Amino acid sequence: MKLLKTKIKNNVLKSMIEILNKDRNQIINANKKDLEAFKKEDQAMYDRLIVTDKKIDEMIQSIEEVLQQEDPVGKEKSNKKLKNGLHIINKTSPFGTIMIIYESRPDVTIEAAVLAFKANNKILLKGGKEAFYSNEILVHCWHKALSENNLSKDWIEFLFLNRNETQEFLKNPTQKLDLIVPRGGENLISFVKKHATCNILISGRGNNFLYISENADWDKTIQIILNAKIQKISACNALDKILINPSIENYQEKLKELNTILNHNNVEVLVDKNAFEILPQQQLIVDNSIWHEEFLAMKCCIGTTNNLNEAIQLINEYSGGHSATIMTTNTNEALEFMNQVDSAAVYHNASTRFTDGGQMGVGAELAISTDKLHHRGPLGLEQLVTNKYYIFGDGQVRT
Repeated sequence: MKLLKTKIKNNVLKSMIEILNKDRNQIINANKKDLEAFKKEDQAMYDRLIVTDKKIDEMIQSIEEVLQQEDPVGKEKSNKKLKNGLHIINKTSPFGTIMIIYESRPDVTIEAAVLAFKANNKILLKGGKEAFYSNEILVHCWHKALSENNLSKDWIEFLFLNRNETQEFLKNPTQKLDLIVPRGGENLISFVKKHATCNILISGRGNNFLYISENADWDKTIQIILNAKIQKISACNALDKILINPSIENYQEKLKELNTILNHNNVEVLVDKNAFEILPQQQLIVDNSIWHEEFLAMKCCIGTTNNLNEAIQLINEYSGGHSATIMTTNTNEALEFMNQVDSAAVYHNASTRFTDGGQMGVGAELAISTDKLHHRGPLGLEQLVTNKYYIFGDGQVRT
């Protein structure tokens, strides 16, 4: 796609803000059709599907934030003059065409498109059938904003494809694809990895861990566990696994208290064999594969670890590489944990729920990357560009 001037891109975003505000009733009514057709057996997916006035305000806010951000295209990364006279400049440039595959969340149709477009990329949106009517009207709003500014609707395209058609498109795309971002669970990620023929950037599963050191502040620990576990169970940054060091003072009483508080908040608790000796009323974990699972539900596992290294080892073996927290008053212990745990975001005495572009100062995000190339963590505006070398010469030849 042609490189656009920043002013033109920003004018499209201004138009989109006005259109969302004006058409909010139509958007909510379209969303109601999706909600009425949805079978509520998957509560997390249902929660992500809902669009309210507040949610539209958040969509508008995400566009306003991107509008205020500096254009990421054409930024100089390096500038060198070599002995042979060559002048070499490395600048940021668009990826080209990005495809994002996601389920349920209509707000992704806004955030993904605004980020891709401001970074001068074309985006192909492959949303789930459960959000058909919501996505249809939101893409229509984007097309109105583009048309108002004399730009092609091709910049933002929605793909109405079923599973088989998606598989065929990934294998034999009808247009050039530069990057695919699958935003969903392990099944979706495996599906894309199996069939795609271009670069993939994984927005991985959560399955986030919290380790309670023997040096933890207990009151803070309880507050953070409750926030990370129950504030929003449908989020990939929610807490699923709790590890506790039995050397903590009053270990048995504290473990019982934690269990009681979680049960009181309707959280199903599963425990390892050591915790089961103290909490025999809870379900015993008999298959270690559950430590790999992302729950997206009011459910968590509690396990015991005898020391910091053991906790780090378990987290690196089982977690999704998304977020992990240590609760401790010992700064050196915290730094060792943060250095050794292989996750995109590592926390000291804070909730995993902060792994979010808006919460981390990045702004709107395309996804949370658990890949290590080319970026890890929230994929904001600055992460949706690649780079290109500009080499200026005057007849130089290599000898």
